[in-house]
Amino acid sequence: MTIIIVKKGDSLWQIATKNKVDPSKIIEVNGLESTALVPGLALYIPDENVVNRRYLIKSRDTLSGIGIRFGTSAAAITKANPGIVGNALKVGTEILIPSPYKNQLITLGFAFPASGGVVFETLEENGDKLSYLAIVAYTFTNEGYAFADGDDLPLIAKCEQTGVTPLLMIRNFKDGDFDADLAGGVLNSPVYRANLINSMLNLVREKGYGGVSMDIEFIPPARRSDYVLFLKELKEELNELILHVNVHAKTADNPDNRIVGGHDYRGIGEAADLVAVMTIDYGYPTGPPEPISPLWWMGEVLRYALSIIPEYKLQSAFPMYGYDWIVPSHETKALSAQNAQNLAIATAAEITFDTSAASPTFTYRRENSNHVVWFEDIRSISTKYEVIDAYELIGATYWQIGLEFPQNWAFIEQNILIIK
Repeated sequence: MTIIIVKKGDSLWQIATKNKVDPSKIIEVNGLESTALVPGLALYIPDENVVNRRYLIKSRDTLSGIGIRFGTSAAAITKANPGIVGNALKVGTEILIPSPYKNQLITLGFAFPASGGVVFETLEENGDKLSYLAIVAYTFTNEGYAFADGDDLPLIAKCEQTGVTPLLMIRNFKDGDFDADLAGGVLNSPVYRANLINSMLNLVREKGYGGVSMDIEFIPPARRSDYVLFLKELKEELNELILHVNVHAKTADNPDNRIVGGHDYRGIGEAADLVAVMTIDYGYPTGPPEPISPLWWMGEVLRYALSIIPEYKLQSAFPMYGYDWIVPSHETKALSAQNAQNLAIATAAEITFDTSAASPTFTYRRENSNHVVWFEDIRSISTKYEVIDAYELIGATYWQIGLEFPQNWAFIEQNILIIK
């Protein structure tokens, strides 16, 4: 894998010639709209170079044992990690491993039925890189009856065609937003919980879903045990079908917190087959400009989650987007990772990279307003894959595949094996 950071004066032709690749390939892989470049732009050039795996030293590890596991040798590991001493390995130390084995992950994308052509094109081109697609089409009534807010049948058919397992995704959505009272009212009633389970199961069977993805947010803290009970009851009825649960990111339990308190990691981890921690939106709409998913925060959240939920159930959420803030009003617009990158080029804005957050950012001025953009690129996303590799998580989720991010799919193609 080669990542080129554009410098002032660089041209696409020069970069292509130096790396012995056709300029049209660079344009395609990186989603460029023209040959124009700006300083700080990260270009991904797939090649035959082996990407080092990341690994955290554990108790009783030996370099030879690690080498056997990753298909390499103690000598190769020592060479990749100058200064490491084989007979004095320190638990928790992160090392690089030159391995011929690719990381194997369970991946899940989210998609709205109304997204139209972009989602279908993504599935057509990248269905081999997704284990599951959670179709964001369902909510429920105050009495717990699930209903569709969109036509999900075309997406289900496309999943079958492209070899992706569709999951029915349900949210406590009402009047265009997550509704805490809707979730609390249903979870508080054994009758309404049963209604929700039965109506979801009927839809899963009727439409051919492979399971359910739950995204119940802002659950009243008083209802957290009811949510765990609901998930256990749901899993029992789903039987061999998948129960996937999305949870708020947090670094401590905070059971009384109105935002994250309703998600009991321990209980949810016991009930679910897969748990996706929403390590996204650290920087959020209408808030101050911040990285979407800063590396240091992602690490804190995942370390806490791993203290409670086993790694073979745990996924980390990856953002496929960026935010464009107007300052100082903090009016915010979301845009795909590809569009954010191309906005920087269109406005001739130099892109900088925050190393502690592992996130790219730029500023520009338009119509007498100052803008700050934080987004994702090949540098930030490849670093996130290294984190989940080091922590041995089972996979990643992508919000959402209607947002174009060709660098991500190109990285998976070269470096990841997808578990179907």
